[in-house]
Formats: sequence, C-alpha cells, structure tokens
Amino acid sequence: MVVVVTIKGSYIVKPAKPTWTGRVSLSELDQIGTITYVPTIYFYKPSPNWLTPSNDVVNDLKDSLRDVLVPFYLLAGRLHWIGRGRLELECNAMGVMFTEAESESKLEDLGDFLPSLEYKYLIPNVDYTVPIHDLPLLLVQLTKFQCGGISLSLTISHAVVDGQSALHFMSEWARIARGEPLGVVPFLDRKVLRARDPPIASQFHHAEFDLPPLLLGQLNNAEERKKKATVAMLRLTKVQVENLKNVANEERISTDSGRGYTRYETLSGHVWRSVCKARGHNPEQPTALGVCVDSRKRMQSPLPDGYLGNATLNVIAVSHAGELMSKPLGYAARKIREAIETVTNAYVRSAIDFLKNQPNLTRFQDIHALGGTEGPFYGNPNIGVVSWLTLPIYGLDFGWGKEIYMGPGTHDFDGDSLLLPSPNGDGSVILAICLQVAHMEAFKKYFYEDI
Repeated sequence: MVVVVTIKGSYIVKPAKPTWTGRVSLSELDQIGTITYVPTIYFYKPSPNWLTPSNDVVNDLKDSLRDVLVPFYLLAGRLHWIGRGRLELECNAMGVMFTEAESESKLEDLGDFLPSLEYKYLIPNVDYTVPIHDLPLLLVQLTKFQCGGISLSLTISHAVVDGQSALHFMSEWARIARGEPLGVVPFLDRKVLRARDPPIASQFHHAEFDLPPLLLGQLNNAEERKKKATVAMLRLTKVQVENLKNVANEERISTDSGRGYTRYETLSGHVWRSVCKARGHNPEQPTALGVCVDSRKRMQSPLPDGYLGNATLNVIAVSHAGELMSKPLGYAARKIREAIETVTNAYVRSAIDFLKNQPNLTRFQDIHALGGTEGPFYGNPNIGVVSWLTLPIYGLDFGWGKEIYMGPGTHDFDGDSLLLPSPNGDGSVILAICLQVAHMEAFKKYFYEDI
C-alpha cells in the first residue's frame, strides 16, 4: 500500500521569549560519529471525542513547541563549520521547522509499523546539500490520517543531542503541551565534557578511532557501500531472551566469575555471531562490533541531570569471525563486556583529549560517508548494535493519550541495528537491523535457529 501524504504547510517555529545569543563550543563527543540527523516517529489513535473542531492540535503543538524552545534554546540555533572538521553552535533563535501534513490512508494500512520506504513521507527530510548553517537542528512533521489517527515525527541533529538528551526534550515538550511545568531543566554548559587545556597525551589505545576492519583482500569499503540494504524488525520473547542469557552465562557459571551477562551483552553477541554466519565470513576475517556507551554516570563527578549534548562514547569489540562462530555465545558476550568496561572517567577524558589533539575530525564523522568515501563506516564485515533497552522511549503523551507505536525512522546503513524493549512491558525485545539484501534471509535463519 502506498501512503499518499499531502503537505499542508511548513513553518519556522521560534522560541516564545528572547533567549541568549552567541556561539557555543561543542565538546569533542558532539563532533564525532553520527553528526547527521536521527529520525524517530510516534503514532497516536486519539479517542473520538478528542477529534472536535475546537481541538486545534496543530496550533497547540506549535505553541507548546515555542514554549519548550525557551529552556531548550540550543535547538533553535544553527551549526557552523569552523575549519579542521570542527563545528560550533550559534544560538540565534532562528527556530525549528514544523510541517503539517495529511494522508488519505489509515493507520491500519501501515500494518505492524515496520520501518519502510513509506516512512519517508511521514518524516521530515534533511537536504544535506544545503549549507549546514542554513539547516534547522530540529524538523517536526505532524501527519493527520483519514481515520483520525496521527503521526508525529522528529528528525534531530545528533551533533547537538544524543538519544538521552533528545528524549529529555521530547518529554518536556509533552509536559508543556499537557499544561504541566518543566520537569528537569536542561543543563546547557558543555564545558563539563571539554578537553583539558592543554590536552594530555593518552595512556590508552583508543581502538574506536582506528579504521574499522575491512573484508579480507579489500583496500576500502567502496564496493560494499554500493550494495542494496534492507530492514527487518525481529522480535524475541522474554523466554527466548532468558534462554540466550542462560546459554551465554553457562561458561561464566562454571568458573563462577562475577555477575551474569546482561541482556545487551547477550543479545549483541548473538546478533554479531548471526551476522558473521549470514555474511559467510572466512574464519580468519576480522570483525568489529560498535557499542554506544553512555558516560553520564561513569564520570567523576557524574554529569548533571538534564545534560543536553552527546555524552556517549562508541567503543568497539573486535574478534575473528571463526572465533565468534565456533566458540560459545559467552565468548562474544565477554568481548562486548570488555569493551564496555573500558569506559571509565579516565578513558573518556583521554578520548576527548585524543580528539582535541587531532588536526582534523573529518574521518571520525559519518556525514562525509553520505555518498563519499571518507568518514566512519560500520558495514560488512562490521556491525553496530545500539541499545534503547533502558531509555524512556514510550509513554509520550501530548494530551491525546500515549502513543500506540514508537520506533526508529528509516535505517539505511548496512550493519546498523537497534535493540528496543517491548512497548507492552512483557519482557520481549525487538531488533531493528539493516543488512545487505543478499544476507538478510540467512541472518533471520541463524538468528532464530541458534536460540
């Protein structure tokens, strides 16, 4: 079914009151990895009595957006390149983009809401050919469906916020829309994650900043990037998750070595092994798994509540495909845990200083991989597994009731994957994964067969 969407209007929404103006230096963690825009989408089915002519959802949303942009004024600014692959944020109240749309379709036409090409009509598009200083940092689209349902989608700059910060903004916007006061005031001072002056030479080897492994015999990943990819959403029940955790922990229990592997460590290890099998790797093929670790509570002192910015560090677990495929699941889980446990206060400070010392940050930024050959790339033979398992992603109520579905927007990078908790709290887990078309069916087979 093709979802036909008609754009009714697009507006720039600015903060409701005057806000501070000036340039803000971003931290090094804001300027590496994903500095493109990240889409999310929420679907709502309000009650029939909510759908009255007097209930002006569009203006109510715009008014509450104006109000929330006062404390979150950074999001109403613009980014600027300042040379050497580095960015600054100009707080200038230029505003965010709000698009109003309608669709002749019904929510039921979207089935299980699997991210698909249809989503691109429901999610604001970012034109990366536009100079970065002309791009709003936040684009919102509200789409009304024929059945009375609505979707609310956001595309937000990852150079300004990470997942935790984006969700904080969303929850505060929803609170204001419901007529409630701000819950947690955003903490806007990026100095808490700034490099030391002068930066200190690293005592660690930061493997996460090395070029990731390539397919054996290849000099670059250009050919792999050209191959068509597809997305799947795969569900594991609570029982299947527990079974995998038991399997992963068999080795650990026999040696009685500390706490059990977590859901994330277990499931990421299982995904990693299954991807290696699906891709048909040679045993000697090196492969890396990217892990996104939130440093907020790992710092000394922990970052202030409401820290608005990127506080995550992507670290990597590295192995050979043969070891992953032949050894027990606990081996993969252990490699992932070892990577996560490197993220201490000292390690994060060292990583920030390492980046500060770099003459240019371009090769650490995904934006240059959009049709080019520069920038990081976690496609074949590598993968990234991002966890939303502990993020407060559900229950966003703007006064219409909670969403009936929330999920990521489109995934279009081979090896890009995301773990989400079940929305109904039954302990099941959803894997959203993007792989090359040639490997997806084999991946599904191994993913379920090996449980």
